[in-house]
Amino acid sequence: MLIICLGLVIGAASGSAQFWMLSKFTGMITGGKIDSSAALLGVSQFLLPLVVLLGCAFLLSGSLIWAGAGMASVLIVLAVIRFIKAALRR
Repeated sequence: MLIICLGLVIGAASGSAQFWMLSKFTGMITGGKIDSSAALLGVSQFLLPLVVLLGCAFLLSGSLIWAGAGMASVLIVLAVIRFIKAALRR
């Protein structure tokens, strides 16, 4: 049970960090600020789930599916919240 909870927490933290990085990256790109920091943020946004899921696979193999589920769930929930907030501003 501890492995499941640990996997969910790792996945949720990783998903929220990935959503933050993706939001910053898209804001930079759509704002016209294309520089090395934007490129680094974009690349690290793609590498974060790879590193987290590989780490879970090698260190906590029983939590891999839960980390993936937590990551995907948080990404979906935060995207829906961002969408609703943007729709209410109009």
